[in-house]
Amino acid sequence: MHQVTIDGFWMDTHEVTNAQFAKFVNETSYVTVAERVPNPDEIPGAPPEMLKPGSSTFTAPTQGGQITSWWSYTPGANWKQPSGPGSDIVGKEFYPVVHIAFEDAQTYAEWAGRELPTEAQYEFVARNMKEKEIFSWGGEEVAPNGKYMANTWQGFFPIKNSNEDGYAGAAPVGCFQANEYGAYDLIGNVWEWTAN
Repeated sequence: MHQVTIDGFWMDTHEVTNAQFAKFVNETSYVTVAERVPNPDEIPGAPPEMLKPGSSTFTAPTQGGQITSWWSYTPGANWKQPSGPGSDIVGKEFYPVVHIAFEDAQTYAEWAGRELPTEAQYEFVARNMKEKEIFSWGGEEVAPNGKYMANTWQGFFPIKNSNEDGYAGAAPVGCFQANEYGAYDLIGNVWEWTAN
């Protein structure tokens, strides 16, 4: 732990949604990193079958195994097809956009007239004025009084998610209570980029 000083800043209340990202793509014709054919010069020695547009997807193993068995490169996986070819985001307009590389996040933020938060800014908002607490909602329980406060894995990770919070994977933004700053989902749901 170390102390940092930050100036005032603004932060959006929730993750970027599929609908917000679709608007950006429609207005700019932007193509995400996961939708581009990888440059073989940037990945020396990569097998030709891996030089296809795609992204890594999570599959719960039947046994513990190594982390490399939980995540695998899936050709065709991208923000519009989050589980790979045949999947889509229809009906998930208010879910957080996924398969977004750092370059994609920065480009979206610039288009939206924003910038990615620094790690210190993100931590400040996620801590929610509760610096010495384990969870930003206070205390040491992930589900105080049986109420889940964030979309997290329940059960034996990574094999079995019991979905006690109501979601097997990502949840629509804002499903859980906002913190004291009015921000949602800073803990759980999806991984998020910071500027540093």
